[in-house]
Amino acid sequence: MRWVTYATNTGDRVGVIGEDRIHPVAPGVSLLDLIGRGAEELRTTGEAALASSARTVPLAEARLRPPIPRPPSIRDCLCFLDHMRNCQQAAGQPRTLKDAWYRIPAFYFACPSTITGPYDDVTISPGSAWFDFELEIAAVIGPGGRDLTPEQAEERIIGYTIYNDWSARDLQLRETPLAIGQAKGKDGATTFGPFLVTPDELEPHRRDGRLALRVEAAVNGEIIGSGSTETMDWSFGEVISYASRGVDLMPGDVFGSGTVPGCCLIEHLSLADPSAFPGWLRDGDVVELTVEGLGRTRQTVRASAAPYPLTPRHNPDRRPPRPRVNSAPSKLPYTRGLHEIGTGVWAWLLPDGGYGLSNAGLVTGEGASLLVDTLFDLPLTAEMLDAMREITDRHPLTHAAITHSNGDHTHGNQLLGEHVKIISAEATCAEMRHEMPPEMLTATQVMDIGPATSYFRERFDAFDFSGIRLRLPGLTYDREFTLDIGGREVRLMNLGPAHTSADTVVHVPDAGVLFAGDLLFVGCTPIVWSGPIANWIAACDAMIATGAHTIVPGHGPITGPDGIRAVRGYLTHVVEQADAAHARGLSFPEAIKAVDLDAYATWLDAERIVVNLHRRYRELDPAATPHLDQMTLMAMMAEKALA
Repeated sequence: MRWVTYATNTGDRVGVIGEDRIHPVAPGVSLLDLIGRGAEELRTTGEAALASSARTVPLAEARLRPPIPRPPSIRDCLCFLDHMRNCQQAAGQPRTLKDAWYRIPAFYFACPSTITGPYDDVTISPGSAWFDFELEIAAVIGPGGRDLTPEQAEERIIGYTIYNDWSARDLQLRETPLAIGQAKGKDGATTFGPFLVTPDELEPHRRDGRLALRVEAAVNGEIIGSGSTETMDWSFGEVISYASRGVDLMPGDVFGSGTVPGCCLIEHLSLADPSAFPGWLRDGDVVELTVEGLGRTRQTVRASAAPYPLTPRHNPDRRPPRPRVNSAPSKLPYTRGLHEIGTGVWAWLLPDGGYGLSNAGLVTGEGASLLVDTLFDLPLTAEMLDAMREITDRHPLTHAAITHSNGDHTHGNQLLGEHVKIISAEATCAEMRHEMPPEMLTATQVMDIGPATSYFRERFDAFDFSGIRLRLPGLTYDREFTLDIGGREVRLMNLGPAHTSADTVVHVPDAGVLFAGDLLFVGCTPIVWSGPIANWIAACDAMIATGAHTIVPGHGPITGPDGIRAVRGYLTHVVEQADAAHARGLSFPEAIKAVDLDAYATWLDAERIVVNLHRRYRELDPAATPHLDQMTLMAMMAEKALA
């Protein structure tokens, strides 16, 4: 039999399915009540309902609730060891499991108060950027028991249902070092349904005493994973027997099977190829889980409000971060916020100019304005747009120019109105399509990256990478583009590739202002992700040639032409040092140790010399200098910074 709990105007009712209609039992009786009476009573009650002349309800029109809306307890087990192996591999660890996984079946207690129905919306766990689903099945206990054998435990199962273990992976990783089990990473929601199916219905699917049910998981119609429940390493009988040791199991207790291998998102994560990852769940995504014999769930994911922040306690054993002071001279006070730098031109500054602390700008004309870049996360961008609102209310935002593809200049694009035309170089737009998904940057906050972990925490912990949906430019250009912003000429020039594959500067000739994007770092070290370095040096000359006297760098304080000359000098010094090391026969790793940064050693993030030397060595001898991915280079920078 297939049992359901469904909502009515007078409360929940219980019924049994017959020919796609719900045949209700007496009002006021819950499925938990019936389960407690045993399998025979449940069958008798179901047969009576099917034979009754009471009014039935079309299954397609009913609002199904979880079969047991509030079970006495929920234990989620890990019966499929390949799921655990896949998870370890996704985290960059060996697939080999510790011996304990083979000796005892693992389970944890889930939260009975956050059970959802098979078609209910599910809210992302507050503060999570890595929200995931997990396709499981669950066994429900009928009459309870204590100290059961595996055979007795199997006999206590009164029914099965689909079980979706919604998981906030980033919150899980934050909690892992506590080593006391699952908490906020797992209690956001658990889905049961649509039916509780009695064991006799599933007998045709038993193979060697285990259920062999085909399963499939899809997001927005795209299949994420499929498989069969017959690959369980630990049977339900075994895990229920283990849980019953010294414990009274109660009617309605739920045991999840753990994830069928491949049927969740995290197993498809690859740190070596993050662009291949299908992405974590976001607002509006639709998750469908189908299990042979048990039915299908279909749920829409919804955004959540930000959690109330808690102040961390002081850690007396943690080494305090090194003081960071951007000591570069500035034409204006280098303080967070909006600064007028010319007639109708403003700069938004974020000290100290390190990772993610980027600058942006606003240019106004008659009844129109242009934004130059957005910021690294949505809260930062919202703060900036709110501070600009008094100006943009008078000069509505009509255009936004994106200087390059990096997330600290693009992640806030979605907060711009649909009427705002976003413009970039064509190569910037192309690079944005292949950038690492924004939420993947959460890895710097939650994953153990070995010795480099503290480096990444210090630089990225302050940002919130949740909820970002990358909005691409709708208008692109090649080398030069001129905008009319309310009667005011604004020139866009692509001077890349240099920092990235395309690097736009925004020149406001009548104000003598140049927004340089990340072609200019002031008081902090440039980083040559793309190159060639000669192009960046030429770009410095081109920026000076504009005649602009007020320069807004991508990072660091407001400067003038001397700030550009300083960056040019740094790049020239890198070339000289790299060429000399290469001529001496030093390998790239040896050159990292031998380089003399001279006066540039005091610039913030001086360890970026690792990337810059690698770029130059690749230019000099690409055959002898292997290509290294961005994550590897970041780890090498961290190693140098922490040395």
